[in-house]
Amino acid sequence: MAQYTSSPSFSDLASSLLAVGDHHPLGETNTGMKDRVIHLIGLLRSAMFPHVFGRVTGEDMGSASFAVEFALRAAARLLGELLDSVQPEGIPHTERVMEFLSHLPEVKEILESDTQAAYEGDPAAMSTEEIMLAYPAFEAISIYRMAHILYEMKIPMLPRMMTEYAHTITGIDIHPGAKIGRSFFIDHGTGVVIGETCTIGDHVKLYQGVTLGAKSFELDEDGNPVKGIKRHPDIGSHVVIYAGATILGGNTLIGDHCTIGGNVWLTHSVEAGRTVYPAEERGTIV
Repeated sequence: MAQYTSSPSFSDLASSLLAVGDHHPLGETNTGMKDRVIHLIGLLRSAMFPHVFGRVTGEDMGSASFAVEFALRAAARLLGELLDSVQPEGIPHTERVMEFLSHLPEVKEILESDTQAAYEGDPAAMSTEEIMLAYPAFEAISIYRMAHILYEMKIPMLPRMMTEYAHTITGIDIHPGAKIGRSFFIDHGTGVVIGETCTIGDHVKLYQGVTLGAKSFELDEDGNPVKGIKRHPDIGSHVVIYAGATILGGNTLIGDHCTIGGNVWLTHSVEAGRTVYPAEERGTIV
């Protein structure tokens, strides 16, 4: 089995990158923004995994360190330009860029746990490099993990643009506001939906067509959806949810070590350790 070996220099480089260089506003706010966002995603992945995405070959750590630093500086400059577009006034962009970069070593570590979960969870996987390069799950989850940091920093628009790009190319729709633990794997992936206020524990595996969605929307006095309330379910750790399952509602909790069968429709909580099989109208718990 060919395993990816991470560059030990990445964390040091990310933490010591104190200057991002001058950047300039984009002019017209939306000109080329989508292309810039896609390019940013590529730079960040190249910085975190230079031997997979950064065209670094062999075990030449000097070459890897150079590639990581180049990608980080390019990403920092590009992110600064994008922040000029979405927050043009009153925001110290250099500080925001450095805050984001400070989280990348942790993102990289969590993505390595996601990749290992995929390798262990799919008998067809031949290497972690194959998972990173060929699996839609890694594409979507890696973009989500980066976008979630920006979402938590309250950066407008960019996180959603990133995850909607992932949605477009993979069919996996993860809102950047969702909170997802380590060692997360989506097998096959097409049609998976994970809502904004969903939380997912560690070592969770989803199959294609799973929806973790809202049961209903609370409306204000004018009939408009109320923003910022809990709408999506909580999934515990060591949970498997099979293809086509739909779990809805902000008060719905799936306990640790549960198995949810294919095509189950759930709007109620399930105690830890239970298995839920599909029935005519709602999940049958055993």
